Amino acid sequence: MLVTGAAGLVGTHTCRELIRRGWKVRALVRDPARAASRLAEQNLELRVGDIRDEGALAEALRGTAAVVHLAAIAIERGRDSYESANTDATKILLRQAAAAGATRFIYMSQNGASSSSPYEFLRSKGIAEDAVRASGLRWTALKPSVIFGPQDAFINVLARMIRLSPLVFPIPGGGRALFQPISVRDVASAVAISLDRDDTIGSAYGLGGPAVLSLREMTERILVAMRTQRMLLPVPVAVLRPVVAVMQNVLPKPPVTTGLLDLLSMDNTVPENEITRTFGIAPVPFAPEEIEYVRRVTLRNAIESLF
Repeated sequence: MLVTGAAGLVGTHTCRELIRRGWKVRALVRDPARAASRLAEQNLELRVGDIRDEGALAEALRGTAAVVHLAAIAIERGRDSYESANTDATKILLRQAAAAGATRFIYMSQNGASSSSPYEFLRSKGIAEDAVRASGLRWTALKPSVIFGPQDAFINVLARMIRLSPLVFPIPGGGRALFQPISVRDVASAVAISLDRDDTIGSAYGLGGPAVLSLREMTERILVAMRTQRMLLPVPVAVLRPVVAVMQNVLPKPPVTTGLLDLLSMDNTVPENEITRTFGIAPVPFAPEEIEYVRRVTLRNAIESLF
């Protein structure tokens, strides 16, 4: 089977879980250095390539019966636009997977993803999900809320922003937006279970953790895990937007964009959470002891992450 985005947070855990369950995994990555550090100890076949490169993709798909599509971007950089990296790449992969004879397709969508969403990121994922549904393949779509785990792109970003904000941490919209954070281990297990069970074919499943938490409550738990303190200052999103816009235009790797800022101000809960009902998983809570990896975030590496 082929796993795209295999060197990412969900990818590394998914590859490990699939191998544990006896699957022969071929991992497709763009960054061989990152893959070497994250996948080196896993018994898998590594391929380097971009899923928008039809030739490289056709080669990577040769002989595979199943595809787990995890590759996506949350922040646009250079040629990696939402349309190109999330939507077009998925359509190319679907076409090449069918041509290669693959029949099973697991797609990592996003809670709230919709082709009619006013938010570009969610719209790009929604259009891709529509293409998966119409592909004719035996598909399953997973739609998680925010995912946490080592090297995650959400909790670690908040931790770095905390390090960069001495004494006072401005919290968008007062931190009232609600989330249902889910552990990457639980998401990886849901992927593997989906592959093992034919009754998941043709369905999309919302995935969330055991508790709904406000952004403020999540930030408070991150502070406990970091063993530090900040005064949380509620700031309207409209006030933060011009500041974030400047960072977006000036910094090579901004920690947040105006588009993601909007997502921090809207609820991201999972009303029909299938993590236990369908997959039989007792989800890991978003607790300080589960996110101790944020202690590794220092002021120095927080600054380095911007460039």
